[in-house]
Amino acid sequence: MRTLLRGGVIRSGAQEVSAMAVEDGRIAWLGHTSAATTYDGADEVIDLHGRFVAPAFVDAHVHTVQTGRQLDGLDLLGTFSRHDVLDRLAAYLATAPADEVVIGSGWDETDWADRALPTADELERVAPGRSVYLSRVDGHSAIASYGLLAETAGVDALEGWSASGRLERDAKHLVSDRLADLDGPDQRLTVARRAVSAMAAVGIGAFHENAAPHIGPEYELALVRQAADEAGLGLTAYWGELGAYDKVADLGVAGLAGDLVADGAVGSRTAAMRDPYTDAGAGDHAGDHAGDHCGHRYLDPAQIAEHIVGCTRRGIQAGFHCIGDAALDAIAEGFAAAVAQVGEDALRAAGHRLEHCEMPSPATIELLARLGVIASVQPMFDALWGGPSGMYAERLGSRWSQLNPFADLAAAGIRLALGSDAPVTTPVPWAAVQAAVQHRTEGQGLTVHAALEAHTRGGRIAARQHDEGFLAVGAPATYAVWSCEGFPDLTIGVELPRCLRTVVDGRTVYRSEDQ
Repeated sequence: MRTLLRGGVIRSGAQEVSAMAVEDGRIAWLGHTSAATTYDGADEVIDLHGRFVAPAFVDAHVHTVQTGRQLDGLDLLGTFSRHDVLDRLAAYLATAPADEVVIGSGWDETDWADRALPTADELERVAPGRSVYLSRVDGHSAIASYGLLAETAGVDALEGWSASGRLERDAKHLVSDRLADLDGPDQRLTVARRAVSAMAAVGIGAFHENAAPHIGPEYELALVRQAADEAGLGLTAYWGELGAYDKVADLGVAGLAGDLVADGAVGSRTAAMRDPYTDAGAGDHAGDHAGDHCGHRYLDPAQIAEHIVGCTRRGIQAGFHCIGDAALDAIAEGFAAAVAQVGEDALRAAGHRLEHCEMPSPATIELLARLGVIASVQPMFDALWGGPSGMYAERLGSRWSQLNPFADLAAAGIRLALGSDAPVTTPVPWAAVQAAVQHRTEGQGLTVHAALEAHTRGGRIAARQHDEGFLAVGAPATYAVWSCEGFPDLTIGVELPRCLRTVVDGRTVYRSEDQ
C-alpha cells in the first residue's frame, strides 16, 4: 500500500515540507510537492489543500474506562451547585436501567456559590436504595449513596470515612474496590471502546493507561488493550502497585508506575504539602479538615526507594503520582537513596517517570534531571485551576505560582510528556499545547514547538519508544491531518483546529465526515 500526501504543511522535526509518501506503514519519502512525481501512481493520493500535518499526539496519562463512563454516563463536569448535581442524577436515572450501578464524575465545588456538597441523605431521596458513586473531578474524593455503602462492609472504620457519604483515602479506595464487583467487564469494555474512539477523533494515536488497584480491577487492563487494538491505537500500560513485580508479565505493563500515589490532589486537599492549606476547614467540608491540614502522604522515602530499586533491577519503569511539595520531597529522598544502591547510570537507563510533578523544589528538579526522570504533566491543570484567582490560589495562597513549573523542568533538561489525566480533563491535545504555551505563571510557559514535541515525541520517550513520535524517512507513519492551513494559531480565543484524519502505522483510525 502506497499513499502520497501532497500540497500541505507537514511538520518534520524542525522543518516543514509539503509532501510525504508512505509505504507499508512507514514513511518512505519527505519533500516538496513538485518533487513527488515518483509517487503519482500511489494507491491513495491525499490532496491536503494547505492543511497541517504533524505526528499524532500521545496522551501520556489516561484512565480509559473512567473516561468512557464520563462520555457515555453521568457527566458532572460544569455542575454549578449540589442541587445541579442532584438534578443531573435524577435526569440520568429517568432512563437508566433499574439495576445499574450509577457512577458519575466531574463535580468541582470550587466555583459554587454554596459549597455544600451533596450528602448520602440527599442521594437517597433522589435514588432510593440505589448504588450511586459520584467522584470529584480530581478523582481523590467522592460521595457515595447508602445503597453503595451498605455493599461495602467495614468502610465506616477506615480513614477518609464521613457519615455524610463523602469519602477519601482508604475509605474511597475500598468503595472503588467494591465497584469492581458491581460494575463488570461488559460495561467496562463498552465504555473503554467509547473513550478510545474519542481519542482517535482528536488526533491521538497512542496513549498511556495509568491503572492502579484503587482505580479499577486488574482485569480492566485487558479490556483497555482490547479496545485499543480494535481501534488501532497504540497503548502503553502501567500498573500503580508497590512492589508488584510478579504481576508485570501477566498484566503486560511497561512498569509499576502511573497512579502509584505518593499523595492526593490539591482540589480535594489531599496533596501532601509542607505547610497547611490556606482554606483548610472552611466552607465546603464543614470542618472535615483542621486549620493545620497539610494533606496526606501515602508513601515514605524508604518505600519509594525500595520500589525504584526493585524496578530498576528488573529493567522496568518505576513511577509515582506526586503533586504536593512534601510528596515531591519524599520522592527526591527516595531517588537519592536509590542512587546509593544502584548508581546513577542504572537509574538514567531505566527511564523512570513521575505523574503530575506539580510542586518540585529547585533541588528536586536538579536531582530528577541528573537521573533522567521523565515528567508526565497536564497543562490543562494550570489552565483550569492556575492563576491568582484560581482554585490553586484559594487552596494554597501565594504558593499557586509554584505549581507546574514547565519551563524550569525543561530548562533543567527534564523530558516532558503531556497528557490529560482524562477524565480529570478532557483529551483535547491542541488545548493542552496552548495551555503549556500560555502558562498562567509568568516565565513558566513552553515555546509552541517545545509543547508540540512534548505532546508527541515526549510521550513516546516516556514509554521508552525512542524511535517514534516524529515524521522522518523510515519512521512509523503515525500522524494527524488538521483543519488549519499551516501551523495553528494558539492565541487564546482563536478556534483550535479540528482533526480531519488520524493515521497509526499507515492505517487510518479516524476520518472526519468532511474528509
